[in-house]
Amino acid sequence: MHLSGYLKRDKLQQLFNVLQQQGYSVIGPRVDAQAIVYDELGDASQLPSGMEVSESPGRYVLEQHEHSRHFSWANTAQTIKPLTFASTETLWTCNRDANGNLQFQQQMPEVKPLAVIGARACDLAALKLQQQHFLNQAAEDPWFKQRFGSLLIVAVHCSHAADTCFCHATGDGPALSADYDIAMHELDDGFMLEAGSYNGEMIIKQLQLEPVTQDHQLLASEQIQQCIDKQTRSLPDNLPATLMARLEHSRWEEVGERCLSCGNCTAVCPTCFCHQQHDDYSITEDTASHYRQWSSCFSHNHGYISGFSLRPTPAKRYRQWLSHKFGSWQDQYGRSGCVGCGRCISWCPVGIDVTEELQAICETD
Repeated sequence: MHLSGYLKRDKLQQLFNVLQQQGYSVIGPRVDAQAIVYDELGDASQLPSGMEVSESPGRYVLEQHEHSRHFSWANTAQTIKPLTFASTETLWTCNRDANGNLQFQQQMPEVKPLAVIGARACDLAALKLQQQHFLNQAAEDPWFKQRFGSLLIVAVHCSHAADTCFCHATGDGPALSADYDIAMHELDDGFMLEAGSYNGEMIIKQLQLEPVTQDHQLLASEQIQQCIDKQTRSLPDNLPATLMARLEHSRWEEVGERCLSCGNCTAVCPTCFCHQQHDDYSITEDTASHYRQWSSCFSHNHGYISGFSLRPTPAKRYRQWLSHKFGSWQDQYGRSGCVGCGRCISWCPVGIDVTEELQAICETD
């Protein structure tokens, strides 16, 4: 059984102190530009306090409430994906020496130990999918590996579900199941802590914890059930096969009329990993660098091959994204590419709801 205990709310700073003493920079949620985002935190006072989030298709609104909870919202606007898969990253550089020879040098990221506080079950499920892709033994990505290896995850069981959440339908939440160093249940006056790794145990042992009571456990279970009960969105049965059999459905054109091809959904999606690679040259041509940058299957040039685009319209780009995420991803990774976080629904500027589109395509001819 993993080490566990109860940390009173007024002692939460102890967790920050121990993490920082162990050499970790603390990354956690804070309010910025009317959204909850991940950022480096100096102490516990920078966490959101009493904040809740109202979300619906195309809508994300912060609300202040009369309580002192720090994690009473469903998830952050952005995921923890940028911590392991950087949005822009130099892969190698090339220099011409005095003899005119080219010298290539791989550029590895300068990483520091990061303790991430506040990750949710959907985020951890997405991180596991990213591991499947980037840490594939046949083609391991050293940049992802180095960034991933620097993380210590202090995850939080969800106590509040947004109207856009459907992690229970994908089987990824709202309760944490694995892949964390420390798990937290937030209650009104404190936190139930449980270690999920040796590093997590070493952190917890240095905190002033009280015993976990049956009342604590009951309240935590009730919160999880409330999250499940609030989730009303669902996914069609036999989704991959049905979806791939309906690639000519008229709904694709209908949703294409609404889609702006802005790429918001892929930017906030915790599993999307599409990127492009570019070269950057100096004006003297003595140096050059090669870098990768996030891309999206909604961009016009993403499907550009040999002088023409495979997906010239928003309808075809949306079909590519949805059919890959919920269909062919199953063949690649043994599961759907969606973890039910609902971010793509909230941050779509025209309010397209993936669950609504899937129902329309799969349940009607």
